[in-house]
Amino acid sequence: MLAPKKLTDAEIAAHIEKTIPDFHAKRLASLNSLKLRDLLKSKNPYLYRAKNILLASDLITGFLSARLSSQEETIFGTFLERLAVFVAEEVWGGRKSAIKCIDIDLEKGGVRYLLTIKSGPVWGNDSQVAKMRDYFKTARRTLATNATVQPPICINGCCYGRTTQENKGDYFKYCGQSFWEFLSGDENFYTRIVEPIGHRAQERNDEFAAQFAKVANQLTSQVLNDFCEADGSINWEKLLAFNSGKHTPRSPKLGH
Repeated sequence: MLAPKKLTDAEIAAHIEKTIPDFHAKRLASLNSLKLRDLLKSKNPYLYRAKNILLASDLITGFLSARLSSQEETIFGTFLERLAVFVAEEVWGGRKSAIKCIDIDLEKGGVRYLLTIKSGPVWGNDSQVAKMRDYFKTARRTLATNATVQPPICINGCCYGRTTQENKGDYFKYCGQSFWEFLSGDENFYTRIVEPIGHRAQERNDEFAAQFAKVANQLTSQVLNDFCEADGSINWEKLLAFNSGKHTPRSPKLGH
């Protein structure tokens, strides 16, 4: 059995520098692809009315920020999962699993581990967790070809956060420092990735902020034309009819 490899800071930085541009590119693409009709239909207008939003620009900024925040979690989660697979491959000779819903297949200390990677610890409801358990059970059954071979240990790995109970009975849940330590063999690994992740972040975020302003201004102009009165006040009834009415009001700009 080969000894685990210790990843250098240079190797970690090189991988992150190669993969994190995908996060920034997808984040920017998500912003540029947003249409006002989709944005208005995806958020809760009652919330913004309760907050007494009076400016169309504030309404759009709030909608945009909320929509993009949820999308960014998903996009960045994909980046972290790719990083986890890279670490498993480099340190333990692990691999991306071919088994459905199993992300990493690796062996350490003579034990086989099957991992499903999630971004954070609070990633699903009870039915989604139950489905993960079913996938683990199926994976064990698929690999149970020899009764003398120890069955694989299943792990739900979470890239950040904590859990109060790691042993879930039929699988283990490792979060944050514990997860990265399991993958890398280094208890400080979870802090070692912070600096390379932030490399050139200011430059990339300046580009995003500039484009965010352009998109926000364009969408604000459409809201002023389609959902505001002649005096400039927001027509909440018209906005709600578009968001929640049985029939979407026809608009030459928004379409169907």
